[in-house]
Amino acid sequence: MVLQTPPQAPPLVTWEPLPDDYSLPDDPVENLQQPLLAAALTDALGANHLIRPEMLIAVNFGLVATVRKKIVVKAPDWLYVPQVQSVAEGVIRRSYTPNLQGSPVAIVMEFLSDEDGGELSIRSTPPYGKLHYYEQILQVPTYVTHDPYEVSLEVRCLQDKQYQIQTPNSEGRFWIPELELFLGLWYGERLGQRTNWLRWWDRDGNLLLWSSEQAEQERQRAEQESQRAEQERQRAEQESQRSQLLADKLRELGIDPDTLTGGS
Repeated sequence: MVLQTPPQAPPLVTWEPLPDDYSLPDDPVENLQQPLLAAALTDALGANHLIRPEMLIAVNFGLVATVRKKIVVKAPDWLYVPQVQSVAEGVIRRSYTPNLQGSPVAIVMEFLSDEDGGELSIRSTPPYGKLHYYEQILQVPTYVTHDPYEVSLEVRCLQDKQYQIQTPNSEGRFWIPELELFLGLWYGERLGQRTNWLRWWDRDGNLLLWSSEQAEQERQRAEQESQRAEQERQRAEQESQRSQLLADKLRELGIDPDTLTGGS
């Protein structure tokens, strides 16, 4: 069981711009699955028109706070901020400082590694544990952790300044209030990878399809429409042939078929 952060005096936190010459960590991802999981989450939101220009949705992206006058940066595997200030054209956003550059961070996700990566660490002194950093310093309302090795999903929501583990619904999914969507595990294939994916469902229980799935659905619909059109063409051709055979038979009998159909 993961212990919750014990009550303590809040740290002195300020929101300062990251210096241009600050060297951000550039650690490699711990496994191939992490960026694929994160990309799939974003893809489903984009494919269902749920991403707006003012949002920040990022992968392995630095979140900055100044704690006791020292810069602290943590880069969650996936994050969502509902509204950020725009940057000048040609400027690349290299980090995000909540409250200074936009609204507070609403959701962070960490995909647990097979080693102790600090995703559930409550260490309250440098280097701060991630759980402590998100809970006590950034005060992120929803913190999601996924363990691909144990195939588990946990959602923590901030209540009375402490994270409380949430209970899933009967389908094993968690309500994420900041996006008004359910989050859960789904086993299947994407981009040639068959594994347990994190996926979104709407409040009615409908799965939010990836862009590739929507494209496949559209391909199938187009193929079915093409098949229906071909069947109609064949039926029309058969009817034309039957009409022509009947007309030829009538002519053999000395009857002008045009007089029977009102032709001239």
